[in-house]
Amino acid sequence: MSDLGITILLVLALFAILGSGVWIGLTLAGVAWIGMQLFASRPAGDAMAVTIWGSASSWTLTALPLFVWMGEILFRTRLSQDMFRGLAPWMQALPGRLLHVNVVGCAIFAAVSGSSAATCATVGKMSLPELKNRGYPDGISIGSLAGAGTLGLLIPPSIIMIVYGVSAEVSIAQLFVAGVLPGILLALLFSGYLAVWALMNPTLVPPADAPMNLRAKLRESRHLLPVVGLIIAVLGSIYSGLATATEAAAVGVMGSLLISAAQGSLTWQTFKDSLLGGTRLYCMIALILAGAAFLTLSMGYIGLPRHLAEWIGSLGLSKFELLVALMIFYILLGCFLDGISMVVLTMGVILPTIQKAGIDPLWFGIFVVLVVEMAQITPPVGFNLFVMQGMTRREIGWIAKVTLPFFLLLMGAVALIYVFPQIVTFLPEQMRN
Repeated sequence: MSDLGITILLVLALFAILGSGVWIGLTLAGVAWIGMQLFASRPAGDAMAVTIWGSASSWTLTALPLFVWMGEILFRTRLSQDMFRGLAPWMQALPGRLLHVNVVGCAIFAAVSGSSAATCATVGKMSLPELKNRGYPDGISIGSLAGAGTLGLLIPPSIIMIVYGVSAEVSIAQLFVAGVLPGILLALLFSGYLAVWALMNPTLVPPADAPMNLRAKLRESRHLLPVVGLIIAVLGSIYSGLATATEAAAVGVMGSLLISAAQGSLTWQTFKDSLLGGTRLYCMIALILAGAAFLTLSMGYIGLPRHLAEWIGSLGLSKFELLVALMIFYILLGCFLDGISMVVLTMGVILPTIQKAGIDPLWFGIFVVLVVEMAQITPPVGFNLFVMQGMTRREIGWIAKVTLPFFLLLMGAVALIYVFPQIVTFLPEQMRN
């Protein structure tokens, strides 16, 4: 059978098994098994056992469950309320006022969470009721939160960066450093849009609260100290070279437990809930990663990634045209799969192609994260849209519509890092030097 025939057969098998309701991780392993049995000489059972064990026992991947658990612990604290109290006084003078709390709050929580959905839910559970009570329009409040929640994937520590780093064999610490400036850029784009919207719709923005003097603002800012201290402990230990990503994740777990205990929210029940919640989420991710590792091996034996890379190379696409094609591909894929599944499913095929095109895998990692962020707010499988739907009981189509401007801003961010790749590469180069 030709390469095209094999590809079509495996893709049809993938969608048929997914459509039957089988878990994504088992689907990937099943398609890999079919490929190995039909088109490779190596015994499928032996290959599956070795590959899944190797994927599950990766030391680098140890950071993932720890960061997931840290986010689960913080989700059950008063962190979001404290962040709102600490940030609100400083936002009153900006056009759009408290709408910026969504963006800044998500950026801060993203630096200790690693999950887009957790960031969106944690900040939203405090900011949305506050904004509604103060008279801010639902559309811009919900849209800005869903959009800003995507910062959870870009601002380190990021679960998707760990998954990409393991899949692409790129340094996770370097990826974390590379995500800082793009994360700040994206937050500024979001806040800039909110300011422009507020200036164009002045009647829709409620009046400012009673003015505070500098001393009162600083006094309220003390509520930000726990989260800022945790960010410094986690990211500072990585950037200074004192800890690997895995060790920094352990520091984060200890710090989040201390914050929870200091706030009085650490009980046996919340500890158990956070541990079980983190375990469930990680087991789902680990199963997907194991299935994807087996699929990647299977594709390697069949030779599909090499043939696909050669075919794309024969098309004579420029680097720009290739990246545009990949962006469209990932956006379409995001309509059906979650971000982690998108990354692990495609890396085995896409990496040889981008390496042949001369694209830096580190830069491409940030590109992929930005495009996966778009998938978080793309119906029908946009995770942030589901989170917002659960919190607001609004139609998912309406939420997608009010989030559309932030989707376009994400596309703008992709264009900026393409034109100015130093936005991604500057800090990693400084770290290497």
